[in-house]
Amino acid sequence: MHAMQYELALPADYDMAVIRARVARIGHLLDDWEGLGFKTYLMRERGVNGSPVNQYAPFYLWDTVEGMNTFLWGGAFQGLSNDFGRPSVRQWTGLSYEEGGALGSPARSAVRRRQPVPEGVELAEVMVDAVEETGRLAGEDGAVFAAVAVDTARWELVHFSLWTHEAPKADGDLFEVLHVSAPGRERLPRGRQW
Repeated sequence: MHAMQYELALPADYDMAVIRARVARIGHLLDDWEGLGFKTYLMRERGVNGSPVNQYAPFYLWDTVEGMNTFLWGGAFQGLSNDFGRPSVRQWTGLSYEEGGALGSPARSAVRRRQPVPEGVELAEVMVDAVEETGRLAGEDGAVFAAVAVDTARWELVHFSLWTHEAPKADGDLFEVLHVSAPGRERLPRGRQW
């Protein structure tokens, strides 16, 4: 499993209805994308739920590198780059994925938390703790799924969870979910991935 996200920071006075309309118009295009586990079309609106910014920030879980590369190099990502400029694309290697009891229910919110891996710690212990946190989040009421991945260039964990309600029991940046494409959900490996 591979996690990926890009963030489009938008002006403070940007009409976020433009983003909503864009997702309503094109969100379905990845509903059957080969190699994609999940794409969550995420948005934060300045002044709503404590967000300091207007931002469009889709988050992906890929079950194949080929699917991710086809998205990035095969033309789909070019449309976004043409419209907004080419954003930096963050990638993390998957550590764990767990499905929650609300899987299949409409998702309303997502939480992303980035966490540095401190120097001088046992890496195995940190990764096991991260996997356990994923299981705990997935077990919470209203959880659709939870995942954790690591960027070993920056030594950063990213915890990501999807929820059916607006006030999830998870710490991090809160996003509104505009659409979810999940063509390969059943192919995402569950549990610890090493």
